[in-house]
Amino acid sequence: MRDRETLEIGLAAAETGHLVVSTLHTTDSGQTVNRMLGMFETDEERQVRMRLADSLRWIVCQRLLPKVGGGRVAAIELMGMNLRVQDIILNGESEGKTFYEVIQESEALGMQTFDTHILKLFREGLITAETALSYASKKSVVARGLDQIKATKGEKTSDIEGMLLDAEYAKRADPRRKTQRVGLQPRR
Repeated sequence: MRDRETLEIGLAAAETGHLVVSTLHTTDSGQTVNRMLGMFETDEERQVRMRLADSLRWIVCQRLLPKVGGGRVAAIELMGMNLRVQDIILNGESEGKTFYEVIQESEALGMQTFDTHILKLFREGLITAETALSYASKKSVVARGLDQIKATKGEKTSDIEGMLLDAEYAKRADPRRKTQRVGLQPRR
């Protein structure tokens, strides 16, 4: 769907009960909805929001990531329609109420963010940590997930090494405490 006319035809067909499958060049589910809304004039926006909220069922997005050993592997984002998604389509995104957050909280309903699938691909050894971070929607979420996966595998999660606790400082701060020098091991 590259223009308003094509989108209008697709919406009309969906509203009459036809299955409409189409492509739209966007980076994620939220941007897909916003791009469709953006094809219409602002005075039509309310009506288009209602039409989309009534007829849209699923948005499936994919990103092709470089695979370990060559080739590509698809990372998939799935957003299905539920009352929360419908509300965001009707009223727009706001703080604490975004498409990403709804998808993330609706995994039990079959939805999945790119970040969740990217972490799964890393866990399976199909992509590298660098690739995972490069293609992440929210880098902080993926970085935290990578650390958790590495920790369960017993791998190093930090470059920090050789930190020591200053036991003398602790004694001066609280002379009643009998502390000793303790070496901290890096988290793995």
